[in-house]
Amino acid sequence: MLESLISPGLWVCYVLIALALVASVGMPLVNAIKHPADLLKSLIGIIAIVVLFGVAYAMSDDTVSARYASMGGDALGSKLIGAGLITFYVALFIAAILAIVSLVRDIINN
Repeated sequence: MLESLISPGLWVCYVLIALALVASVGMPLVNAIKHPADLLKSLIGIIAIVVLFGVAYAMSDDTVSARYASMGGDALGSKLIGAGLITFYVALFIAAILAIVSLVRDIINN
């Protein structure tokens, strides 16, 4: 009895998740078509992140430890992991600095 109710419930959930996915991807695209100037701002942000990752990739080391190699890791994986960590640390540092600057500016203005 209970199993006959679970299967249709799962299908309803699948359909609702698919609709949410289509809406979450589709609505920003519709908004971007209506307001192309805002799309340029987003493109600048995406380019900045790609450049940041490129610099982090150039800075990262491709040394493979024995433990990582025993798990099937290679130099490319090590370099990508290092680049991801450097990108995360730089983005975290920038976000923290901007949060502090915003806080100080709000204190000064009020």
